[in-house]
Amino acid sequence: MALEQLPASEFDSAELDDSLMRAAGSPPDGMVQLLSPDGVRTGHERYGRYAEDIDGETLRSFYRDMFLIRRFDTEATALQRQGELVMWVPLTGQEGAQIGSGRALAAQDYVFPTYREHGVALTRGLELSHLLRRFRGISHGGWDPREANFHLYTLVLAAQVPHAVGYAMGMARDQKLDPSQPAGATVAYFGDGASSEGDVHESMVFAASYDAPVVFFCQNNHWAISVPTEVQSRIPLANRAQGYGFPGIRVDGNDVLAVHAVTRWALEHARAGKGPVLIEAFTYRMSAHTTADDPTKYRVSADEEAWIGRDPLSRLEKHLRASGAADEAFFASLAAEGDDLAAKLRADVQAMEPPAFEESFAGVYAEPHALINEERAFHRSYEAGFADTEDITEDNAKEAGA
Repeated sequence: MALEQLPASEFDSAELDDSLMRAAGSPPDGMVQLLSPDGVRTGHERYGRYAEDIDGETLRSFYRDMFLIRRFDTEATALQRQGELVMWVPLTGQEGAQIGSGRALAAQDYVFPTYREHGVALTRGLELSHLLRRFRGISHGGWDPREANFHLYTLVLAAQVPHAVGYAMGMARDQKLDPSQPAGATVAYFGDGASSEGDVHESMVFAASYDAPVVFFCQNNHWAISVPTEVQSRIPLANRAQGYGFPGIRVDGNDVLAVHAVTRWALEHARAGKGPVLIEAFTYRMSAHTTADDPTKYRVSADEEAWIGRDPLSRLEKHLRASGAADEAFFASLAAEGDDLAAKLRADVQAMEPPAFEESFAGVYAEPHALINEERAFHRSYEAGFADTEDITEDNAKEAGA
């Protein structure tokens, strides 16, 4: 392939200049925004009414969730660097997209996350230390997904999206059989990189064909590991929904208020039997893809610095201070709460013990199985042989000492 046929480099100056303009200036045309980077609250003709009931108390709770999940993320990263976790997947910069959407969910809704939705997990009431069990290497999951309607993390790219559609179709049929039950919807979270996977395309075809009550929530953080969004798609990702025949909305992902309003509308639309919705939350990954990644190898610091001005926490903090909805005592108390959270998280992680190997046999089938019983018996016999060897060695050592 000739050089001129290759995709534009992520360091291409024209692409970078465009990215900086979008980061520093007003949102691109068609993007929903209710809170400017300066913290000024605005309206929106279609989605503004879904945020009218958001008062100062609710905004403080939004800020608290974003602050605590960032503190959690910082501590988890430190734990990995210190050898307490095998790997970690940071979310810094995407708190607005996750808290805004997570807080729009109803109890009956069901979430299918990727591996980065720590903020959504917080809004569903999960014990945050449970998120680290898999990254500690002691569990294949970490929690019972039925307890909070929050599915296990999916490490295979886009694999959770077909699951979300199938589950949504099942929810719709159950609701028809028992109309007394509240209508629910699923939310499939995925990134801009995953949007290029065939699983996403197939899921959207099925969802559109059967009017499945599912919200496709794409967190466009601009980087599929080292590949920029411009290489993934030549148009806004939200525009793809038109090809499947359902609504697509592009929202400022660093505006927690706008994300919340748009997600409320989308869930209302899906629960009402009107079919799926695609939300593209236009945000930015401020840290590495994972703790095994080095973003300095593929992006420049000027791009990161330009996005600091759009930080979801500082944006809401400016609004809270300017409107008088929060004072210094609130922020000081929150800082102390964050330190307590980090200390508890560290203690919980360091207290985690790996399960006995025999426990792995219990999760293969839902009911007892002859083959599993046979394999378990062989394992016990195998381990017993090692125990006998150790006993003999100890007895020999005692005799030699005598």
